[in-house]
Amino acid sequence: MLMNHSSATEFYLLGFPGSRELHHILFATFFFFYLVTLMGNTVIIVMVCVDKRLQSPMYFFLGHLSALEILVTTIIVPVMLWGLLLPGMQTISLAACVTQLFLYLSLGTTEFALLGAMAVDRYVAVCNPLRYNIIMNNRTCIWVVVVSWVFGFLFEIWPVYATFQLTFCKSHVVNNFFCDRGQLLKLSCNNTLFIEFILFLMAIFVLFGSLIPTIISYTYIISTILRIPSASGQRKAFSTCASHFTCVVIGYGTCLFLYVKPKQTQAAEYNRVASLMVLVVTPFLNPFIFTLRNDKFMEVFRDVMKHCCQLLKG
Repeated sequence: MLMNHSSATEFYLLGFPGSRELHHILFATFFFFYLVTLMGNTVIIVMVCVDKRLQSPMYFFLGHLSALEILVTTIIVPVMLWGLLLPGMQTISLAACVTQLFLYLSLGTTEFALLGAMAVDRYVAVCNPLRYNIIMNNRTCIWVVVVSWVFGFLFEIWPVYATFQLTFCKSHVVNNFFCDRGQLLKLSCNNTLFIEFILFLMAIFVLFGSLIPTIISYTYIISTILRIPSASGQRKAFSTCASHFTCVVIGYGTCLFLYVKPKQTQAAEYNRVASLMVLVVTPFLNPFIFTLRNDKFMEVFRDVMKHCCQLLKG
């Protein structure tokens, strides 16, 4: 059905401009970022699963966030790296393009829903600590995670379906390193104003639907922290939220520029840079943001490393 309506059986990814030497430098750089992203997020998942000291709602959500980071980068980055090694444009089939775009958008939507849930979790921990274990029990945490994943995948079915119902008669060359929806809309000879407006409204719903509870939660968190009499108490309370707050600023900042705009078919260079921030830089930074300033996680990590060294010596 999709093939009949799209008049395309494959697309060509233009990738990055520049010489072969530049492509090799980009390949080495992005490959390094990708490996660190995989290793960093895998370490977080393993630590959360194996150590009882990290068996809490915050780390449970963090484990799922790390899994999302691994998945969303693995969907896009290996294809991008392969394209940097090819002498010309990269060919991607219609089915692969549909799958890539759907998984990318679905996982991204799930991630925003989870970030909003993590903000509420921090609000309960700081503002209502005596009831934290009652409110954020195992059943609640599992329910929140399941709803986030299901919502993310169901929400993106129509946008992807509507995108590939268009007729791509202008060209089949996508001016990006992956099946970017904005660039796909540029290739259509249909009038895309209506669908772009609907996509704009849906992007606002996802981003602001999770950003509003985040803003409200941090408003109460900051108000509560400022009422703590000791400076050390304030620092300790804010340290539990600092990593999540930093991740929120970076994640929402880049995606607001990338998706919340009435005109989806924005300049290719703008989309390419913003996409790199979302797909390469942010997943690379998140493991460091969530772990380096987290004393409990670093303590667990050191203990596990010592145990592994003792096993190797034995």
